[in-house]
Amino acid sequence: MPTSNQAYDAEALYRELLGQVRAGLDGVPDPAIVGIHSGGAWLAERLAKDLDLTGRLGSIDVSFYRDDYAKKGLHPDVKPTHIRFPVDGATVVLVDDVLQTGRTVRAAINVLFDYGRPACIRLAALADRGGRELPVAPDYVGTRATLAPNQSLCLQRDDAGQLSLTIEVEHTDNVQDLS
Repeated sequence: MPTSNQAYDAEALYRELLGQVRAGLDGVPDPAIVGIHSGGAWLAERLAKDLDLTGRLGSIDVSFYRDDYAKKGLHPDVKPTHIRFPVDGATVVLVDDVLQTGRTVRAAINVLFDYGRPACIRLAALADRGGRELPVAPDYVGTRATLAPNQSLCLQRDDAGQLSLTIEVEHTDNVQDLS
């Protein structure tokens, strides 16, 4: 497992996730894939392409559905939600990049239900770092990671579409007032 200032092999984790999703959707009629902005949407695009599901691909932004919206306010990079297939009765693979508390997934499920009632929602995440506050568990996961409280996982995508997953450390200045 990588330590601080190191990276995971995001492309290898993606291939693991793709294999799990492919096997899990075997025999499922007309599944759909919906990614959560932004990292989950990137992963969903790749999954849809690799699984030949681009016609049943969607993306959602959960900014207005977060339970901490009043506390945090509007994120400056809000994206539109795009779901152009019937959600009613569909098996939807909801894709997130990093699963932690479960609050983003809860918000995403609320968004999905605004578009209809899926038959089933399955959760795919590139990384599960634990720390759940809600009873949410991934059906498909690339890796499980244990990080310190001051660490986070950050998924990035370069211009060629290659993924990287790095550990970021939040630095806090412990400046004491000696006056």
